[in-house]
Amino acid sequence: MIDPSKLSGDKVVFGATIGLVNIGSDEEVTYQIVGTDEAHIKDGKISYASPLGKALIGREEGDEVVFHAPGGTRTYEVLEVRF
Repeated sequence: MIDPSKLSGDKVVFGATIGLVNIGSDEEVTYQIVGTDEAHIKDGKISYASPLGKALIGREEGDEVVFHAPGGTRTYEVLEVRF
């Protein structure tokens, strides 16, 4: 198991918590990147294997992330990466 409190850095990695803003709606959301068994969108936990999780890995604050969700293409800006 990975302990997010022992992680650091500027890039999104497994275990990171990411603050995002939806470019189209200005809605802000926060998600933590977790394993597939731990993922629960209502709890703010998304799988590293999800479309958004895959798009976020390796990104930094200020990056725009475009990904294809079941409801269509979405664009977010990374506001914050924390551990």
